[in-house]
Amino acid sequence: MKEITIKEFFDAKKKDLALSLLTEPQTLNKRLSSPHLNRPGLALAGYLEVFAHDRIQIMGEAEVRFMQTLPEELLMDRVRNVFRTDIPCVIVTKGLTLPPVVEYLANDLNIAILSSRFSTIQLISQLTRYLQDVFALEKTIHATLVDVFGLGILLTGKSGIGKSECALDLIHRGHSLVGDDLITIRYLDDALLGKSGRDFGHFMEIRGVGFVNVERMFGIERVRRQKTIDLQIELMPWQENMDYERIGLSNNYSEHLGVKLPIIYLPVSPGKNVSVIVEVAAMNMILKGVGYDAAEDFNSQLHAEIRKQTFLKKAQEHLDAPEND
Repeated sequence: MKEITIKEFFDAKKKDLALSLLTEPQTLNKRLSSPHLNRPGLALAGYLEVFAHDRIQIMGEAEVRFMQTLPEELLMDRVRNVFRTDIPCVIVTKGLTLPPVVEYLANDLNIAILSSRFSTIQLISQLTRYLQDVFALEKTIHATLVDVFGLGILLTGKSGIGKSECALDLIHRGHSLVGDDLITIRYLDDALLGKSGRDFGHFMEIRGVGFVNVERMFGIERVRRQKTIDLQIELMPWQENMDYERIGLSNNYSEHLGVKLPIIYLPVSPGKNVSVIVEVAAMNMILKGVGYDAAEDFNSQLHAEIRKQTFLKKAQEHLDAPEND
């Protein structure tokens, strides 16, 4: 499980979320391990049975006004019980003022209280996107990711099979590179998002040439920072006895971070123009997305032709039958 400190969160989003710290600096040392948010209304009312204490607690106008109605001793008791569950921090929206006893207890129990000028809805919306990005599931694999006709194509295969060379040819043909050799895949917003596993530029290693900088060589329009992954193409050595897909009626899938991704197993042999085949695979997938499947079309026309020839053959047999008698 990923974790970040509240200080890391505060430093990263202080400007974007208009945050300020109301408690002592040492309260920022708590750790956050959940991408979800919680509003502690029920907890402040005394019900802690299902309190999500591992989440950032958002206090809006409703929570603040409720606390202002409580007698001081009861308020201290309720807030102390909430803070003793070891919540990561509290964020108060709209720049609202908390009762002084709340800040006193927060400092005493080492709970950070942050204030934001944003409305509750604005804060929850932006903070949710940030936390989902921070805590997104991810893994890094050896692969090359390219943008071909707007589709994210993940090229995989054994080292030396030609992934980088294929990507270089695609870039030369007008497509874009996301990353080469190491690709970090993240599950975000119900999709697989890929980016380079390195943070220092769009370099490619071309055997026999060495490293080239794609951005410097081909221009900024030939690189992408990240891309949704739509299709995986596994490059593999040609084998005589291997049963490769010929028609395209069957669909194969790989799995990354629990998400199924369409995959094509593409045999590679000397003289084969792999980059053109990758382009065709991308265009074929785009056509499928708008409702046209070439394999289904071919299959239906083939069956129609078989039915036609069968009918003609039976008709001819019927016409020839009297002459045979």
